[in-house]
This record gives sequence, structure tokens and C-alpha cells, in this order.
Amino acid sequence: MTLLQTLSTDNEFVVDTVASMGKSGSNIELIDLLIKGGYMMIPLYLLFVLAVYIFVERTITLKKASKTPKGLMDQVKMMVQSGNVQQAKLICQGENTPVAQMIYKGLERIGSPLKNIEVAIENVGKIEIYKLEKNLGLLATVSGAAPMIGFLGTVAGMIRAFIGVAQEEGMVSPKLLSTGIYEAMITTATGLVVGIVAYLGYNYLVTQVSKLIHNMEYSSIEFIDMLQEKK
Repeated sequence: MTLLQTLSTDNEFVVDTVASMGKSGSNIELIDLLIKGGYMMIPLYLLFVLAVYIFVERTITLKKASKTPKGLMDQVKMMVQSGNVQQAKLICQGENTPVAQMIYKGLERIGSPLKNIEVAIENVGKIEIYKLEKNLGLLATVSGAAPMIGFLGTVAGMIRAFIGVAQEEGMVSPKLLSTGIYEAMITTATGLVVGIVAYLGYNYLVTQVSKLIHNMEYSSIEFIDMLQEKK
């Protein structure tokens, strides 16, 4: 009899659950689910905001850094060959980009041995690369930390759910257990979403930085070759 009563109770619960899903399950809002994730959702929200901020800020910075005029090197080359180094410096000063800063430093060292000019340009390049890569490490940290925080929230939620089950007297309602589990799983899903967004953003920014570094190296080599031809 006990087994039959249990099966009957479970069947009634399934029917009630399906019926309730048909009535209100489709009306569950995303914000309601996020709120039910518990206090561990707070650091995930903060990490998401941080990731979006870093991505937007770095994207704008890299876009500005890549706006080096195509004819900059031609103008500089023409000015240097005509002996008007000061005018070439003014052209570079008017462009606030890594390439322009490197060429400007090279123009300041004209008259020195080529080795010294190369070292000066390389040092400026290192500083500019550091500026380009600012906060990328933090974004990578967010991409790794968010899923782990999500898993931690799920474990904590599962512990609370089973503590609640242990404190129940008599037959445990499947609804009580399932509610605790799905609320705990929300943190895992949120953590994975934040981690994936941060990871994709990080890889995109790294690719853009690599393109800029390649352009900086190419421009510095072109400038040194120009000085060798001049000699």
C-alpha cells in the first residue's frame, strides 16, 4: 500500500507540475530567474559589468591607435630626404598613435648611430604595447573566474537544498527538491555566460593588438631602411 500511495502522489505531482507549467511556466521572466540565483549572483553581475567595460574601453582605444594615416611614412620620408626633419616631427606629433610616437622618437635620434635609433624606437614600442594591452589580463581573469564562481554558487545552493530536505519531516516534496536544484543551477549558467563573453572579448582584443604590433614593427623597419638609404 505504501508503494502504491507513493506512486500515486508522484503521479499527482507530475500532473500538477505540467499543468502549472502550461499556465505560468511560459510566463517566467529572465529577471525572475536571475534574482532566484542567490547572493552568488552579485559577483557574477559585477564581473559581467567589468568585462563589458574593459571590452568597450579597449575597443575604442585600439580603434584610435590603428588610425595611422597611410601616407604618414611617405610624408616623413619626403621631409627627411629634403632635410626638413623638424617638419617631419610636427607631422608625427599631430598623430597620437603608437606608430607616430615611434617614428617621432626615431626622428629625434637622427644623427646618432643606427643601433641607438633602433633601441630608442624599440623602447617606445614597448611602452606603446603595454598601453595597448592594458587590462587584457584582467579580462582573461574574468573569463576564468566567472565559471568557477558559478560552480561555487551551484554547490552552495545544492547544499542549502539538501539541508532543507533533511530538515523536512515525513515525505519530502519533489517540488521542494527540484526548486532548490534549479535555483542553484542558475549560477552555473550565468557564470558560463559571463565567462564565454569575457573569453570571446579577450581573444578578439588580443587579435587586434597583434595586428597593431605587426604594423608597428613594419613601420619601424621601414623607417630604419629609409635612414640607411639616406646614408
